[in-house]
Amino acid sequence: MPFTNRLHQLESKLQVKSPIVLSNCRVFLDFDNTMTTSDVLDDVIRRFSINDQWMTLEKAWHEEKIGTKECLEGQLRNVRVTKNALHKFLTKVELDPHFHHLLALLVREGIKPVILSDNFSYIIEWILEHHGIRDLKVYGNTLRFYREHIIPSFPYDNPFCLTCAHCKKIHLTKDKTENKLIVYVGDGRSDFCPARVSDIVFAKDNLLRFMTREELPCIAYKDLGDVHHYFQEALPHARKNH
Repeated sequence: MPFTNRLHQLESKLQVKSPIVLSNCRVFLDFDNTMTTSDVLDDVIRRFSINDQWMTLEKAWHEEKIGTKECLEGQLRNVRVTKNALHKFLTKVELDPHFHHLLALLVREGIKPVILSDNFSYIIEWILEHHGIRDLKVYGNTLRFYREHIIPSFPYDNPFCLTCAHCKKIHLTKDKTENKLIVYVGDGRSDFCPARVSDIVFAKDNLLRFMTREELPCIAYKDLGDVHHYFQEALPHARKNH
């Protein structure tokens, strides 16, 4: 089905008028494998772990025997890396090639997207700065360095959510009360909670499978070029090519 037809079909299910008024939207983006072309945190753990115990924890997490917080705490206990070595590794991280175009369009329309991640805000902000991107709000887990150890903490842990280390939906509730249309873009298990409470969801990979299984409306996307196209279609005709 053509992308524009899928858009109109979703808008019909959501009972929202087309075109969507962008000034009334709030846009939230996952980071790993959504804004980036790989799962950055997984890559860091894989590269700097001193043993293979991270694999056992990862398997238990995939089998839903443990939550993300327990998984990350266990995995990071076996990571050894200095700040300089981490920075050097992060220079190799690639952003989705369409992100800059999407960001430019959103900012032009008065929308500042918010990044919600189960990664660490320190890592995300360093990568963004490296790519010349500043002033985006980032909500993530936090860390501190002690010699070659990374010590994590989880300021957005939800005691009522047994799955997430950072339960992202808590950042969306304020906008719900302000009658904003919530747009969420994600790919994985950490996106299940916010996707449930969003108005429009862009989904791929595990998130797409979850939305399909739960019969929740969403737009399947391959990369942020699809998301950019969505917002381009939502613009009034006079501004589409500006």
